[in-house]
Amino acid sequence: MERFKESTIQINNDFEIMDRMLEHEQVIFCSDPSTGLRAIIAIHDTTLGPALGGCRMKLYETFDDALDDALRLSKAMTYKCAASNVDFGGGKAVIIGDPMKDKTPELFRSFGQFIESLGGRFYTGTDMGTTMDDFIHASRETSNIVGIPEEYGGGGDSSYPTSMGVIYGIKATNKILFGTEDIRGVTYAVQGLGKVGFKVAESLLNEGADVYVSDLDSNNILALQEKAKTALGSVKSVESNDIYSQEADIFVPCAAGGVINDETIQQLKVKAVAGSANNQLQADEHGDKLAELGILYAPDYIINFGGLIQVADELYGFNKNRVLRKTKEIYHTLLKVYQLAELNQISTVKAANQMCEQIISDRQKRNSFYTRSMKPKWDIR
Repeated sequence: MERFKESTIQINNDFEIMDRMLEHEQVIFCSDPSTGLRAIIAIHDTTLGPALGGCRMKLYETFDDALDDALRLSKAMTYKCAASNVDFGGGKAVIIGDPMKDKTPELFRSFGQFIESLGGRFYTGTDMGTTMDDFIHASRETSNIVGIPEEYGGGGDSSYPTSMGVIYGIKATNKILFGTEDIRGVTYAVQGLGKVGFKVAESLLNEGADVYVSDLDSNNILALQEKAKTALGSVKSVESNDIYSQEADIFVPCAAGGVINDETIQQLKVKAVAGSANNQLQADEHGDKLAELGILYAPDYIINFGGLIQVADELYGFNKNRVLRKTKEIYHTLLKVYQLAELNQISTVKAANQMCEQIISDRQKRNSFYTRSMKPKWDIR
């Protein structure tokens, strides 16, 4: 009888997991004991084309945490692809492991084999905890890899177009708030000085902004302070927990996700939130809360899609000028979201989601099931 109870609990847990995945087309659990690979690939929606999304590596506390991350991030990629006007759908992969200890070439080659087994349904590359070098190994097993170094035929570091897109998004935000897109004369609180955040903060300084910054690595702060010596603006470092309460005009989250939550939202003294971090809102409801507080929010998957533009462009044959030209569209796309939110008296999160859902719906009407099930134009190998 006790064994039956244990089995019932396991079955119930399995059904709970299935319920969470019902919105997705496909979720793949990958395991290779010989290399230590444990990964999840989540394909959310391929209406617009094959799924595209990065692969992050993280030592998650629980399997549920890893699954939730993959599911939420892959859905966000569907909307990001729609907003950025690339012919891809949304997907994401997570590798469960410590990126500082558990990486091996064999692990990423094994991961590449799983990607190859999907037959072109999913393209992936770097994300938090993974590097371009990791995917050089994966690319030996599959051609469905993006974001690799230029010498290997890729577009290289995608942090530059991502950071440029954030600057365009900040200018659009300034336009709404102050009637001018000028960076100078506005104060910013930048959270996180990683590959993207550092470039964003540096650009703000060069254009004459006063910037508060926080980062767990003091070397990043010292490096930015050195840059500030020859810049038009000024920089002041603050403790990580104090970045939310700074008397700045715009909060610029460029680190981890979920930083806009019940606890932090009460500390904000800014007029807007506009940064590069993925999944900045702990839940969509926090976007509504920002709107209630009169804080303008730049939906993260809109303002940070510059990197997506670059990795998607690799599959056309990478062209740097084309990438930068398309990245500038973030300015106009974000203005459209702000205008839709104002017109319909809804939060910018709802406005952005509705805009992307309409794009996907329109494509579904044009694509019959028969034509989508034929061999796709993305057979690029």
